[in-house]
Amino acid sequence: MKTTISILTLFLALSLLFTSCGPGESDDDSTVSVVATIGMIADVAGEIGGDRVAVHGLMGPGVDPHLYKASAGDVRRLQDADLILYNGLHLEAGLGEVLEQISGSRPVYAVGESVAESDLIGNESFGGSHDPHLWFDVSLWTTAVEAVAEALIAVDPEGRDTYEANLERYRGELEALDAEVRDRLAAVGDAQRVLISAHDAFGYFGRAYGFDVRGLQGISTVSEAGARDVQNLADFIAENEIGAVFVESSVPRKNIEALQAAVRDRGFDVEIGGELFSDAMGEEGTEEGTYIGMVRHNVVSIAEALGGQES
Repeated sequence: MKTTISILTLFLALSLLFTSCGPGESDDDSTVSVVATIGMIADVAGEIGGDRVAVHGLMGPGVDPHLYKASAGDVRRLQDADLILYNGLHLEAGLGEVLEQISGSRPVYAVGESVAESDLIGNESFGGSHDPHLWFDVSLWTTAVEAVAEALIAVDPEGRDTYEANLERYRGELEALDAEVRDRLAAVGDAQRVLISAHDAFGYFGRAYGFDVRGLQGISTVSEAGARDVQNLADFIAENEIGAVFVESSVPRKNIEALQAAVRDRGFDVEIGGELFSDAMGEEGTEEGTYIGMVRHNVVSIAEALGGQES
């Protein structure tokens, strides 16, 4: 059973008081130990770091970062890392106190906060903060990728040439991916360019690729969808004859199924268009277990469910 944050904070303070190991003093001095919170950042760290890094992602497939709480094992792993990477923008709200405490002894980088504020989407319902789901705009996510490279260079300057070369290669792959996404989604007609999912995670996707995005829950899954939310969204779907809605791998599907039933009560059948990866990627070793593969899976699922035929 996971311990509470207050106990973790005490554990962390005692650990930092008595530990003698500093940043960069891992068991293997030739390898940089990196801990990343979400899978998307862990994948980027591996792409940029290559053989010079050993990356551990705290949150695996199906894990919701909005609700994630650190265990004592997580704290110890964070304490032993040479570099800690997290998204920020209040995505990992339950880790905030731990990350703040540990930043006094380890390099801790919020890569999502490297994006210019003018490029962020604000949201009143998310405590007046910005939408943290940057990775759904592939071009914008490149900024976070560059921040990962800068963080690696800062802790391992001898690896600069490797990190910069890998960044250049991966940046090219992301440019190609962005073009691929636009081409694949071009087949979806204007009337069907509405993406409805379990929670409001796809705002950057909608802005970048021309979709009206609506989530049953808000930006954070901490907020529960109420009966009024279900009824209002069901009215919208039935009136506009939206072809499909989507479940998410890190959010229970019961709310979307309730929405589907409410639409059916209005005399219209809406399909569940498939499962999208929102706050977590797929299983390690699969295509969907990489950032690029996750994006491709989502885009193909959206295009096919909303009537876009592959060109």
